[in-house]
Amino acid sequence: MTQAIRVQNLNKTFGARQVLHDLELDVAPGAMVALIGASGSGKSTLLRHLAGLATGDRRGGGDIQLLGQQMQKDGVLNRNVRRLRSDIGYIFQQFNLVGRLSVLKNVLLGSLGRMSRVRGALGLFNKEEVNNALRALERVGLLEYAYRRASTLSGGQQQRVAIARALCQKAEIILADEPIASLDPESARRVMETLADINKRDGKTVIVTLHQVDYAVKYCRHAVALKGGKKYFDGPITGLSNSFLSDLYGSEIGTALLFGEQEAPKTPVRDPARLVLAAA
Repeated sequence: MTQAIRVQNLNKTFGARQVLHDLELDVAPGAMVALIGASGSGKSTLLRHLAGLATGDRRGGGDIQLLGQQMQKDGVLNRNVRRLRSDIGYIFQQFNLVGRLSVLKNVLLGSLGRMSRVRGALGLFNKEEVNNALRALERVGLLEYAYRRASTLSGGQQQRVAIARALCQKAEIILADEPIASLDPESARRVMETLADINKRDGKTVIVTLHQVDYAVKYCRHAVALKGGKKYFDGPITGLSNSFLSDLYGSEIGTALLFGEQEAPKTPVRDPARLVLAAA
């Protein structure tokens, strides 16, 4: 079976600091993966490499393939990277919308990768593309906001616009970089439910970086953990335990915040519902 994502021996160095170390990763088509780890562990850096927004080291930088196509090798992007990126929807923590444009026009930008450069530069969207964008907005519950300026929406709404843009793009892989980090709990829930619905109903491969482990356990079936730029865990979400998470996050987070005030279990968690923040 062709993997949706295959990473082999990925290395990335910034100056004298190596941030990714011989990283290996396989993600099956249709997977919903939580990418977890402490701040500075390399999560966002890895995600940017998968999208072709960053390149590995020129010597021994490794190989990244998406949907059976090589995205980059030893720090050199595929010459057809623009076409490859059309299959990758990237959702940023800070939404990355054009605030002065309408919500609909922001969603339509997802079509650019599949349009000619001339038509894209002139913003000449056809009826099918407009209808596709409207359907995407309806899917994320924002159809009534289609003609409002994007800047007038709340943070959670803007993040759902970004997801609608990825839907309009018809991306096979969705990479979401801390999409709920700046959102209130209700907005975070709606964003994660939308991503999970896309994964389940459309069969899209979704990788989402998260600090909130309770959300990872509730919405994802698989987890990949990074620590110091190295892969530290790769397996079913039920394989996470309180001792593992304490070791992964160290002083950054306590088990009381992961499992509530009750004593944390000493064995891997079998019921994901037990991983709920005390404040949730």
